[in-house]
Amino acid sequence: MENIAQSIREKVLRENFDVIGFAEPQIQKEAKLRLRKFLKRGFHGEMNWIPQKQKRLENPKNVWSAARSVITLGIRYGSGQNPLEDLKKKEIGNISIYARGEDYHNVLKKKLKRIAGWIVETFGGQVKVFVDTAPILEKHLAEQAGIGWQGKHSNLVSRSLGSWFFLGEIFTTIPLPIDKPESDHCGTCRSCLDICPTNAFPKPYVLDATKCISYLTIEYKGHIPKKFRSAMGNRIYGCDDCLAVCPWNRFAQKTSEIGFKARKALLHPDLKMLMKLSDSQFRKFFTKSPIKRIGRNRFIRNVIIAAANSKKKYLMNPVKELIRDDSSLIRAMAVWALQQLSEKKEFLHLKKQYISKETNIAVKSEWE
Repeated sequence: MENIAQSIREKVLRENFDVIGFAEPQIQKEAKLRLRKFLKRGFHGEMNWIPQKQKRLENPKNVWSAARSVITLGIRYGSGQNPLEDLKKKEIGNISIYARGEDYHNVLKKKLKRIAGWIVETFGGQVKVFVDTAPILEKHLAEQAGIGWQGKHSNLVSRSLGSWFFLGEIFTTIPLPIDKPESDHCGTCRSCLDICPTNAFPKPYVLDATKCISYLTIEYKGHIPKKFRSAMGNRIYGCDDCLAVCPWNRFAQKTSEIGFKARKALLHPDLKMLMKLSDSQFRKFFTKSPIKRIGRNRFIRNVIIAAANSKKKYLMNPVKELIRDDSSLIRAMAVWALQQLSEKKEFLHLKKQYISKETNIAVKSEWE
């Protein structure tokens, strides 16, 4: 089996992946306990799929009982850009580095299917491929496969790649030799913990997703709580702060994968332009982008908060237009943004004009 494993390694690297490791399809006891504590404390927020699929997360065999080995692959997506610099440009929207190119699900799945097909054709057996498409504790499996370790920010860190890389998995019925698990190399560093704008880490290695800007801007479907809005700054999709300050990223190199190269339009998108997007314009603008999946309403909600945090008066007019939007999610944030951008007298005038027509309780509460 050593020869098979070596052949697979060589094939994977030829397909432009940067790292590969092999692990057994099982989750270690400490990882299961960490997941259970995470759920017990409600740190998963509205991601109800996690408790619903807990049994699968705790045992890859519950995802596919025939699996004998897990092949974990990593590929760089870093752009060489520093997202912390973009936080200073208040008039633009700051999009997470991973989402500035094509949707990684589509790019990776094509590559994984090609490799999986080659494995079956060459060595037989059966395979299944996953890119966030099944309940798998992929960071733990990657750790077991020697690719990296879960840092204090809970993301995977590699000594050779830093943390700007995606993961994908191939489950196979072929029993392959496993790699040595990677150990923790965070040491006394706590840069990722200290920089978090919303204090989303109760302690090292523990994330409270309900406070995380990535969760709030991507996964959360409701009205973002007031206590987090100012801290969001101009982050309109995701947050890279904890990754950007990690010392191990000094070893990170730019991606060579064309699909992950940042689209020019997503490098420094203008907030005013974004707020004017209709639903059809939103879907067209974000074609092939992972941003498309959250829909126009959640996205514009995020953009309005960024507009308010910019303190740029010229953004008042596009915000005003949105207090008549069909979405209560958007109207509520537009009201809050007007409070931040307008003079008190003007805000009270708008309140008098619109509050009596408003039927949504959440929007009305923003006027008060």
